[in-house]
Amino acid sequence: MPLSSQYKDLRFEALFNSASMGIVVVNGLGDIVMSNHYANKLFGYQEDEIVSEKLEKLIPQRYHHAHVHHRDGYIKKPQARSMGLGMTLRALRKDGSEFPVEISLGHFETEESKYVIAFISDITKRQESEAEIRKLNTSLEEKVASRTEELQKTLIELQASKDSLTKSLEKEKEVNDLKSRFVSMASHEFRTPLSTILSSISLLAKYETTEDQPKRDKHIDRIKSSVKTLTDILNEFLSLGKIEEGKVEINFEIFDLNMCIQGVINEMNVLLKNGQELIYENHGITHCYSDASLLKNVLINLVSNAIKFSPDHNEIKIETSLQDELILIKVIDHGMGIPEKDQMHLFERFFRATNATNIQGTGLGLHIVGRYIELLKGKISYQSQLEAGSTFCIALPNQQKTI
Repeated sequence: MPLSSQYKDLRFEALFNSASMGIVVVNGLGDIVMSNHYANKLFGYQEDEIVSEKLEKLIPQRYHHAHVHHRDGYIKKPQARSMGLGMTLRALRKDGSEFPVEISLGHFETEESKYVIAFISDITKRQESEAEIRKLNTSLEEKVASRTEELQKTLIELQASKDSLTKSLEKEKEVNDLKSRFVSMASHEFRTPLSTILSSISLLAKYETTEDQPKRDKHIDRIKSSVKTLTDILNEFLSLGKIEEGKVEINFEIFDLNMCIQGVINEMNVLLKNGQELIYENHGITHCYSDASLLKNVLINLVSNAIKFSPDHNEIKIETSLQDELILIKVIDHGMGIPEKDQMHLFERFFRATNATNIQGTGLGLHIVGRYIELLKGKISYQSQLEAGSTFCIALPNQQKTI
């Protein structure tokens, strides 16, 4: 039933019909008793056309059952609040089209009945704006993500460039340091053999008779020895340069290990001091799969050190044996040994033990040996005691099964 005219004074009428939102008043039975101009226009009805209709007429059919339950519950315990907080509510026009709405509820009571006031706003444009904003946000987020990814890639590339530049600078610094050390070492190490060569040549000119031949031979040997020293120094630096530049070529092959070591012994015999003896003991090893040339250089270096740092009348031994899957090659001397505090630095470039400063050398030999052994996929270890000698042990993978 429509409200009686006593509740429709002019002020209420002006407020009710001038409101810029839809207002629908429903009684306790769910019947529409009033609707303002905005609501009629919003839902597509003529003046008072929906009065006396059930409220569910303005709601899509699929929501009717649930809405009746909620409506009855609200009428029993009415309170001012917003409907469907956080939900999208749908309303139904006369032509059957749906649109999104936002609804706030109020209530009042008369002697006749309890009433519910629904304040209805069409939020179609707002949702469209929100959808557009979400679309723009999504697009912006994608752009931000894309830019962030590009920035991260750029940062990674910059870091890689920085690391590469740092390595290059470190390498250049290392090379410059190497050159500086070489100049310093060369000026010292070259002086003695060059002086020996010069003095021997000067003395050779004075020995003119046949009887002076032994003296000439002595000075010729001194010259040969000095030239060999200079050649060894240059070879060490050439070897180091190739290692640092990664230009050492490795040629793994099966070769006769005994012949290789015998070749080393033949070369080293001419360097033995008075009374020194070079002994080779082979315990069942015949062939080896490695790079014969590099291994020979390693052994020559180790045997040369053993000769140089051992006194006269001493025995230097080379031993070969097989242990599990490894070929072991040992170079053993009973010479001056290495101080314990120096042993941890043995394979560093230019390092020389404190008790070897008066003996000619570059400090590169063992560094090159260590690098060569790495290239041969082997390992090198040592034991040394001051004034009791040193043992260097090379362990190479045993590939005899492939023979």
